Amino acid sequence: MTHSATAGPWDEASERLLRGLAPQVLGVIARRFRDFATAEDAVQEAMLAAFQQWPREGIPENPRGWLIRVASRRFTDTVRSEMARRQRETAIAAEEEPAIGPAEIEADMDPEDTLILLFMCCHPALSSSSAIALTLRAVGGLTTAEIANAFMVPEATMAQRISRAKQSIRLSGVPFRAPNPLERRERQAAVLHVLYLIFSEGYASSIGARLQRLDLAEEAIRLTRSARALLPEDAEIAGLLALMLLTDARKAARTEANGEIVPLDKQDRTLWHRGEIAEGTELLRLALSRGAVGLYQLQAAIAAVHDEAARAEDTDWPQILALYELLRRVSPGPMVTLNHAIAIAMVHGPARGLEQLQALDSDERLSGHYRLDAVRAHLFEMLGQFEKAVEHYRTAAAGTTSLPEQSYLMTQAARLEDARRKNQSQLE
Repeated sequence: MTHSATAGPWDEASERLLRGLAPQVLGVIARRFRDFATAEDAVQEAMLAAFQQWPREGIPENPRGWLIRVASRRFTDTVRSEMARRQRETAIAAEEEPAIGPAEIEADMDPEDTLILLFMCCHPALSSSSAIALTLRAVGGLTTAEIANAFMVPEATMAQRISRAKQSIRLSGVPFRAPNPLERRERQAAVLHVLYLIFSEGYASSIGARLQRLDLAEEAIRLTRSARALLPEDAEIAGLLALMLLTDARKAARTEANGEIVPLDKQDRTLWHRGEIAEGTELLRLALSRGAVGLYQLQAAIAAVHDEAARAEDTDWPQILALYELLRRVSPGPMVTLNHAIAIAMVHGPARGLEQLQALDSDERLSGHYRLDAVRAHLFEMLGQFEKAVEHYRTAAAGTTSLPEQSYLMTQAARLEDARRKNQSQLE
């Protein structure tokens, strides 16, 4: 096996390379052997081998081919082990392990293996939620905890859901293969939801020390571009790509040099990427001209209104409120209601926004979620009720698993606590 001349440092770029290759390799192995669960295990073992060997021996000249070879060997070893344990033969295990050379690997490569894998994971044997969870794991590289956060369920619940999804595919008898054009259409809604969630996790990571995981956001944008190339006339795919670009355009202004979060109304808008805003706006215009308006087009339209404002105080909040009211009819949900309440507060005052939030207290999907407390804190702050705002900021900070968000929320609480004490001392 030919490796780079020197091993060199194992840095973040090397890790990103490896993690970016994982879904591509899984696409090849799952397509070749048509057994997703075993293929995923084999790829995980190949990844572990790479983590152990590449820092010491150097990255191979063809890292993707290296992973495919190792994963293929792990797959056939696993099947043979199962065959010996159960004392029965399968077609794969009965054959000698194929000699996989460079020519075969190149022939087996598809430039869009990750996109194909994404459609494959949205399997007819699975419910929509299970297909999305499985795809986030296989394609997005998200941990079970991150997926659980996206679905607002406990981590143990999500682990069981992913395990059952793999078992359902195994028992269904439906082959795990690249879907035909009709199947792509049928699975499209689930695929777009997955891409949206991958981008969302990349843009605002729900766990850990980083606010943004740019590799995930970039991959989601790339895959959405590929999906649009497959279905160029689809307005919702165009809307989703527009939403990603209009949102991603703000990434450079979202944090201070020390990593502290900068809220939207405080961002330096000269740092926003005008090229992405222009492309996203044009995509949205084309999507809206095609008739029916969907979930992603409406969200993109809201993002566009924010991006059009040169200053935070120039934001057209009445237009945003109207768009959220339409979005609630098209795709009702707790997060839409939460954002709708913010728009109401910006147009009609924070007291009206707080009234709107009461409906979410009985919604088990969001009741007790840190975002609900964070919004309440902000609206109480707008009302000048600093004591209540501090309480909700602290509750929200305790509920998030994102360290940058936790730091931001605690900073807001401390700032208001200081202001409250100064006001009290002045009154005394």
